[in-house]
Amino acid sequence: MRIGELARRTGATPRALRYYEEQGLLTPERRPSGYREYGERDVDTVHGIRTLLAAGLNSAVIAEILPGLPLPGRRRPGPTCPELLNGLARERARIARQLDELATARALLDAIMGAEAPSELIRRPRADTPGRKTGGAHRPAVLE
Repeated sequence: MRIGELARRTGATPRALRYYEEQGLLTPERRPSGYREYGERDVDTVHGIRTLLAAGLNSAVIAEILPGLPLPGRRRPGPTCPELLNGLARERARIARQLDELATARALLDAIMGAEAPSELIRRPRADTPGRKTGGAHRPAVLE
């Protein structure tokens, strides 16, 4: 399949696919005309790349672990290099910290949205500012 078809099937842009190739993450065949030719396996590879990028891993780390990723329907052994496993453990811990921070932020938003009188979190409306003419209209309170 050509780059446009791979992009359509994976949700990646053609530009992203060319970047993955530049980084050594994808190695498409080349037709005599110079067009890239991708196979079915590349669809799974791109999905794996996109998942790892979304997790915050950079392309250099992905290039190291990509060969150890299992393909759908096939189980392959993962990476066995101690340095790589240590690096992956650090990445996993970083993601766990981010999830904790996001959960804390979500809880704060839930508390604010569910509060009956969140006056300590809301500043006074501008209409209440001494010496300010409002023209009769009141502006709603806004978060600081």
